[in-house]
Amino acid sequence: MYDITLIVNGVPREARVPARRLLSDCLRHDLGLTGTHVGCEHGVCGACTVLLDGEPVRSCLTFAVTVDGREITTVEGLATGGRLSPVQRAFAECHGLQCGFCTPGFLCTTTAFLRENPAPTDEEVLEGISGNLCRCTGYQNIAKSVHRAAELLAEEPS
Repeated sequence: MYDITLIVNGVPREARVPARRLLSDCLRHDLGLTGTHVGCEHGVCGACTVLLDGEPVRSCLTFAVTVDGREITTVEGLATGGRLSPVQRAFAECHGLQCGFCTPGFLCTTTAFLRENPAPTDEEVLEGISGNLCRCTGYQNIAKSVHRAAELLAEEPS
């Protein structure tokens, strides 16, 4: 067993985990943050995507002990001050979700994507979300949500 400290959504959190505990399991079972969903458990679907030091990673492929001391942002940490993030607001406004299972991964992926590309083209949006799978939608509203999130982010004061 290993004692680790993760900065999760801005808060230091400690856990005692076996060497092979996946970050997704640590977040869900050890820390009680169930917003991160586990779909395929092979890193293909993207449902488990979280931000590691601001970059999207598949938490189902990452051992918790390898991220000791690092900053993790989960879907629970995207909202600040009780207010949904622009990405979360855009997905709700544009109906970019249906059952919601894939949504946490899309929200984390989109947050990082728009930080790097604040005004993406249609093709760039499709490429940006291509690592996340949704079984319910045809992706049209997800793509609209990404564009709307870009608009909302551009409207925010710097």
